[in-house]
Amino acid sequence: MLEVSDLTRLYGDFVAVDRVGFSIGQGEIVGLLGHNGAGKTTIMKMLSGYLEPNQGRISIDGIDLTDDAKQVQRTLGYLPESLPIYPEMSVADYLDYAAELKGLTGDHKYLEIKRAIGATAIADRLLSPISTLSRGYKQRVGVAQAILGQPRLLILDEPTNGLDPTQTEQMRRLIRDLAQDATVILSTHIMQEVEALCDRALILRNGRLAVDARLDELRHSNHLLIATTLAPQSAEQRLRALNGIENLEVLSHAAEPEGGYRYRLTLSERDACNTISAALAKSIIEAGAELYQLHPEQRDLETLFREVSNATVETKAKEELSDAA
Repeated sequence: MLEVSDLTRLYGDFVAVDRVGFSIGQGEIVGLLGHNGAGKTTIMKMLSGYLEPNQGRISIDGIDLTDDAKQVQRTLGYLPESLPIYPEMSVADYLDYAAELKGLTGDHKYLEIKRAIGATAIADRLLSPISTLSRGYKQRVGVAQAILGQPRLLILDEPTNGLDPTQTEQMRRLIRDLAQDATVILSTHIMQEVEALCDRALILRNGRLAVDARLDELRHSNHLLIATTLAPQSAEQRLRALNGIENLEVLSHAAEPEGGYRYRLTLSERDACNTISAALAKSIIEAGAELYQLHPEQRDLETLFREVSNATVETKAKEELSDAA
């Protein structure tokens, strides 16, 4: 549905986005993550046609954005982080105006506005000037304009910003419903938002794409956690000798009450987890020890994000040392 290749954007000598490429299929909800300045907003602006790339290609449903921007933009819905809404307009007038900008007319326009109002639960504020709305209501008005015309690609920058917990859950349900007919790109600083909604995560680092993977794959690591009565010296001798074990880290050097010693093992191949787990359990039992726990280590998205960030710091340090030499 969406194809991005070699996307690059410069601001003077500063490279904001550096040769980024990815593809997103119909119905996917993809999280776009990265620290401030990583290039998230620049990429979203280029996807919407608001900014032109210095290099690269954006194709939506086979149509190149540079060849026919107007046609592509008719299939987009975009919620920027700072929505340029008009404070003096009422909610109803603003949505009518936004619908006309999208080329909606007649009964179709009326039905689309009605659908967007119902989906975002803003019917009780239709006649209110936008300037009088709370941050949460303004955000919902922004989402309402984004979904007008049932866009094929929906780009949402911090969609739950300013919403209370109830409104946040309503917004999540709305995004899931929209993903049945549209592709959704979601940018947020809230990791729980990505965990709750997204199928995939794209993590940017210094303008480059550092990670592109499904969340279920990211959650699994090549580590096993073990709790056993097998003492560290014996564990080093018996467990490290097994095929597929690269490293053994002792997490507790004294046996915990009813918990034994705890170890973290690094596997040479993540796909061999079941085979290695069986071998580990057999070796521990044969040694006459008790096995209390044996399970893969699960990573959350925040941990992965921190790992990517730490890699950035290490890379910068190496570059600085290389320059100094």
